[in-house]
Amino acid sequence: MTGTEEPVLFHTAGRAAHITLNRPKAINALNHDMVRRIDEALTAWEHNPSVETVVVSGAGERGLCAGGDIRAIHDDARDGDGSASAAFWRDEYHLNARIARYPKPYVALMDGIVMGGGVGISAHGSVRIVTERSRIAMPETGIGFVPDVGGTHLLALTPGELGTHLALTGAQIGAGDALLCGLADHYVPSAALGAFVEDLADMPVRDALVRHAQPPPPGQLAEWQDWIDACYAAGTVEEIVRRLLDHGCPDAKETAETLFSKSPTALKVTLAAQRRARHLGTLERVLDQEYRVSCAALSTPDLVEGIRAQVIDKDRNPRWSPATLAEVTDAHVERFFAPLGHRELGLAGPGSTTPEAARQ
Repeated sequence: MTGTEEPVLFHTAGRAAHITLNRPKAINALNHDMVRRIDEALTAWEHNPSVETVVVSGAGERGLCAGGDIRAIHDDARDGDGSASAAFWRDEYHLNARIARYPKPYVALMDGIVMGGGVGISAHGSVRIVTERSRIAMPETGIGFVPDVGGTHLLALTPGELGTHLALTGAQIGAGDALLCGLADHYVPSAALGAFVEDLADMPVRDALVRHAQPPPPGQLAEWQDWIDACYAAGTVEEIVRRLLDHGCPDAKETAETLFSKSPTALKVTLAAQRRARHLGTLERVLDQEYRVSCAALSTPDLVEGIRAQVIDKDRNPRWSPATLAEVTDAHVERFFAPLGHRELGLAGPGSTTPEAARQ
């Protein structure tokens, strides 16, 4: 394979076309150029009868994709006008929706780290493969942001309140829990991925899966679901935290401590977005809502501060503003869902993500 300096590589092998995210030092974090190139390739392959399957994977040993290029978002939010980030998200969310509707099998190899934008590039696909190395998460509340790339749609479809737990805590899950939550479809051991991919060159995906898919190792969330469902069914983040602290289970109390480390604003907006996503229905309507929320986050202090603390300075000591849940008002939360006028994403058509529609 040549052109290793390219941020994303494309090649075909037999009946399969391959996308390889190629920024291994950054765990293949997505930037705007990569999103555009992937979209162009999907257009070409959609109309190419010799391509029967599309496969997406990540270069290097660490994972498929650690998310979007949040350093660039940090700099744009701090020093720019936010337009570069908004343009990136517009194209990224369109790509997420396209992957979900792609007319040919879209096989995502979710090996290693798959977080944030990495979930968007994989978990909307029609064939999602996890391995014993998979570490899947939507960790946005830890950087003062809210799950996007259709993440609130995916998490709204999980059993019970598992999605709310994952959205608020940013917890990493492995293969078994990803399958339980509907974020993946099949388990293939990491050592067998190479042979699985080779088989896709000359056989249908289902036949390759028969050869290589295996029962997954057990997860953790099924064991925790009783207290997760009981605590996260509460109507506010404050009540969720209170229930976690009062439950008596050490894991529940530890989860409450995790929530105390997250952005209070991001927690409240995430809970609202997650609950509204359940009623919006389609991925496109949820992506329209997420675009409003993401654009609003660009003008809040927590996004810049969260990325600074976690990624830039790495002091892991963000100073959130407001600093407590009690200081985050309903009006503050509602501002994230305000219509954008002519700047709407518009995937689902006009008026599709009004607050009234979300609450129906």
